[in-house]
Amino acid sequence: MTTSIDRTSPAAGVPAEADRHRAPSLLDGALHAELTPEGCDLGYWFRAVPEGTLGGHPMGRSPDVAVPEHMLREGPLRQAVMQELAFRSMAEEKAARAISHLVANAPDLAGMDFYATQLMDEARHAYAFRGHLLELGVLEADVEDTMEDLAGADRDAVLAPLEEFGLQVLRDGRDYIGGVVTLTVLVEGVLAPTAELSERKWRPFDPPAAEIERAAGIDEIRHLSVGTTIVRRHLRRYPRDRERISELIDRGTRLWAQLPVGELTFRREQLYQEGLEQHRDLAGDYEVWPGRRLVDTTAEERMRTAQEWAQHTQRARLADMGLAQ
Repeated sequence: MTTSIDRTSPAAGVPAEADRHRAPSLLDGALHAELTPEGCDLGYWFRAVPEGTLGGHPMGRSPDVAVPEHMLREGPLRQAVMQELAFRSMAEEKAARAISHLVANAPDLAGMDFYATQLMDEARHAYAFRGHLLELGVLEADVEDTMEDLAGADRDAVLAPLEEFGLQVLRDGRDYIGGVVTLTVLVEGVLAPTAELSERKWRPFDPPAAEIERAAGIDEIRHLSVGTTIVRRHLRRYPRDRERISELIDRGTRLWAQLPVGELTFRREQLYQEGLEQHRDLAGDYEVWPGRRLVDTTAEERMRTAQEWAQHTQRARLADMGLAQ
């Protein structure tokens, strides 16, 4: 059962779930937000996102927050964030391209308008993650080659199979509702908790990266919630489609299980752990989640926690859709 968010922001007229200062965390929003495509149309996007979520900055970060000196020096923290952002930028680029098929195949104007805004969101996320690499000292002329070196192999191992699966549904099958399910349950629903962890773990070490993740996370709340509403409405109208959609989710889940996501994540978390040990003083008593100091966590614990968040989020979204397993 979902609960509606208070969508008023007296200070700026921005809906609360899109206000960078008032929006819930990605995890809370993913579990509780209840939004519709009609309510999140083009007018909503233009009112809420450029000023409310992004604060007028295209990367979604405060321009007066400088990149810390330690992140400009070679070391495991710098390598960890660069690998992560290069991969995330590639993932968001693929998402933007895939969403173009949802725009094309939307059966109504509300769906078309909403997915046009999500396409813009995902393209901006790719731009912002790429942009932080520039802030970390990568030359603009070298950014694509640098990203390839940092994350090209991971893209081919993880993102390429997911893209192939999604395009079979979206492009080849022209299956709008199947595409919404693929995006909401099998892609964003799985990756959102990892993004939440990323925002939290970079706060003490790379505040600009954490702010960029925060802005992207606010967008993802809207994507997950509206996608859930679209699927729920479809299944209420066409209950016989439930078996087909469940089978699609099962196929996607089996694909995820075959991908080397754990290896990729552990490699980056090990780098982060090395950097955490080097800069324990910067983390201090900061709690990465309630009751747990970041400096006391391990790579394995952070991975395990993110996986638990992902499973909980996915179960909640499936239940909201009417697909509880």
